[in-house]
Parts: sequence; C-alpha cells; structure tokens
Amino acid sequence: MKILALTRAPQFSPHSEQNDLAILMAVVQLLRADGHEVVVIPETDVPVGGDVTADLCLSMGRLPATLSWLQQMGIHTINRPEGVANCARSVLDRLMREHAIPMPPATGPHGYWLKRGDACAQSSSDVVFCPDKVSLQHAISQFAIRHITDYVVSAHLEGDLVKFYGVLYTSYNNKEDVCGMEQPMGFFRHFYPTDDGVSKFGDEQRNGDAHHYDFDLTALQQTAERLARLVGVAVYGGDCIVAADGTFSLIDFNDWPSFSRCRNEAARAIANMVQNG
Repeated sequence: MKILALTRAPQFSPHSEQNDLAILMAVVQLLRADGHEVVVIPETDVPVGGDVTADLCLSMGRLPATLSWLQQMGIHTINRPEGVANCARSVLDRLMREHAIPMPPATGPHGYWLKRGDACAQSSSDVVFCPDKVSLQHAISQFAIRHITDYVVSAHLEGDLVKFYGVLYTSYNNKEDVCGMEQPMGFFRHFYPTDDGVSKFGDEQRNGDAHHYDFDLTALQQTAERLARLVGVAVYGGDCIVAADGTFSLIDFNDWPSFSRCRNEAARAIANMVQNG
C-alpha cells in the first residue's frame, strides 16, 4: 500500500510539536516495517492544486487549506478532513448538546472557562479561566481585540481531571457506518495529568491533585467512542472531569493527540486499524 503521512503545522502543536511528530513517525515506522511505502511531508508543503497518488493518507493536518485539499483529492484519510473540521470547539459544543453527551453546563458556582470556538487552542490565551462574570466579560473583550468572536463558555467543574486517548476498532472513514450502531470497543487509555505533572498550559492544576474518584471507565470509553463517531474521527483524545459521585463530563475533545503517555501502544493500534480497514 502507498501511504501519504502529513505532519501537523507547528501552530497547532503548542508545547507539543515533538510529541505530535513522534506518534505519527511511530506509526510510519510500523507500517514501513510491514512492507508499506510511506511518504512523509509537512502539511505546510501539501501541493495544493496538485495531484498525489496514494491509497491512504494519515493526516494530522488542521490547516483549512489542508482539509480542503484532502476533500478535493478524495483520498481515503485518517482522520477524515470533515471530522477534523468538526473538532472546532463551537461545532463540538453543538454536537455534544444535540446528542446528550455529558458536558458542563453553561453556568455554575465555581467560575467559567472561555475557549475560542473557531479552532483548537493554539496558545494559552485561547483557553481562559474566569472566576466570575465580570472577569468573563473582560476576557470576551480581550478575545474581540484579537478578532475572535466565535467562542464557547462553560462552567468550571470540581473533581478529578482525566485525560483519555483512543483509536476506534475500525476506521470511521466508511461513510455508510451508522452512529449509534453496535461497534466493538477499540483502543482506550486514561491518565491523571496531576499524577505525572505533564501539562501543556498548566490549566490542569486548576482542579488540584487527583482524588482518583471511582467511576465507570467502560461508560467513559463508550461515550468517547460515540462522540468520535458523531464527529467523524477515528484517532482521538480528550479530557473529562470526574465528580466525587463518579459522574463525568467531557470538557475537551480533539483529533489525533500526541498519545505521549502511551505512544507505542497507540501507534500499534493505529497501524492495525490501517491494515485491517
């Protein structure tokens, strides 16, 4: 199989550029070892307007030009460009509310999170904690100065912050697949970032050290996989808050994370999905 692999533009990997590259290259090495021809190029070098011959594309790309090019080329892609576009926060917020995915309410007694809605976070200023409504309005005005008018507001929730990483058992690139259809459960791992101290922007400390509250891990995986299929991405990651009573709410979801805490396992899961899909 001839495979094209697109690395992610640096602005979409704040503090994680090497980790994002590492997971893609780990998959590439496995596929090459299994006899596949894999060409790796940065998404910033995508030949927009030009043709590329490939049976499959592994894409970490997020640039609008990259997504448009992949749609025009019609290359079988993981993750699908439509799914990556759906990971914009405002789109995610709408999808999660429409399909009753557990998520924070818009208001609450413990403060607010303001997040840019047109794209994923590219700097710490794209995700802002606001202790009250006055500071929230100030943060919104700061967004306006930066010409960010598409944003999402949600209540801050107390509880354990849990990061999760997943790979669907089969690629959701099959457009005839049906959301909600019974599917085998795929690769899934979860971690408490305050246990190992690994942080992108330091926001994890807002919830303090994890208490490791008991919760239904299978239910979390089922919820995450359901959202991945709704969005249209096969390789995904995210964050949730687990309350003291064991209930959980998803607070973030994104396409193809770095899997830095489980890279080798995830790379094999992705490679297996490519070869079995």
